Amino acid sequence: MKNAMFVTLCIIFVLQISTSISAQEVVLPSVIDTNKIYRVELKEGSIFIGKIINRDIGTITMKTTAIASLNISIASIKTFTAIEQENIKEGVFWFPNPNATRYLFGPTAFSLAKGEGYYQNTYLFLNSFNYGVTNHFTMGAGVEIISLFGGYDSDGPTPIIFLTPKYTWNLDPKWNVGTGVIFVSIPNFDSETSKRNSAGIAYGIGTYGNIEHNLTLGLGWGFVESEMMEQPIVTFSGMTRFSKKTAFVTENWLVPIDGEIYGIYSYGIRFFGEKIAVDLAFLNNPEIFETMFIGVPYIDFVVKF
Repeated sequence: MKNAMFVTLCIIFVLQISTSISAQEVVLPSVIDTNKIYRVELKEGSIFIGKIINRDIGTITMKTTAIASLNISIASIKTFTAIEQENIKEGVFWFPNPNATRYLFGPTAFSLAKGEGYYQNTYLFLNSFNYGVTNHFTMGAGVEIISLFGGYDSDGPTPIIFLTPKYTWNLDPKWNVGTGVIFVSIPNFDSETSKRNSAGIAYGIGTYGNIEHNLTLGLGWGFVESEMMEQPIVTFSGMTRFSKKTAFVTENWLVPIDGEIYGIYSYGIRFFGEKIAVDLAFLNNPEIFETMFIGVPYIDFVVKF
């Protein structure tokens, strides 16, 4: 019962954050670069892309490819975003990758902006929320929900719960680095003294590229309770966008187990819109290949808010 209440409160908390963000009035920068291209979304749903040619106290004047002079009330603006030149392809706007902070499960060294967040669902039963506390610090939390439908002990459901804090730094336009922890709380049904075990990975990562095309290398040290692994886990992953709504994603892990290296590899396609992304991928290694050459199917979706 306590765990079910915890999950419910987390969901309510995230929904309140999302509601408060959408209710806030947009704050325009004090100085608007007239040479940049901006995307302006109005509260009633209209979207305009172009340059800002004038700004008054309560209005901005915008020039688009179709309209030479468009006056917009600042109070009517929902979002106001500068567009990078790389998101303009042959005169057509490509919205930024909505899920750039993560590959399938493993992270990139990009962070959510302050106030941004997303909900991720994997295999329908694994749920997580991530929220940009600052422009450099992202906090995530998740839970699997299968155990919520049946009690495992006298106290009721005991789901797997995980936390994923991450801190990132931008070194230059091409390099970002980050550090974080994937912490997992797992039910322990064999012990009478402790009902849960803790495990996870403390990691450091470096990402080269931008949010549309990037490669990430990471080292992580796994731990179970207070015991830390002597050898690091190595991850290498990548993402490249090849059309307006699709990208190729790969995430790979090399895990030392009993003196040997156990590899897990993945490859798949990410389909996305402006606020949603869906991953269709396969997990594979030599053992899986022997019985299922294409790999084990993997599916998740992300909704950004």
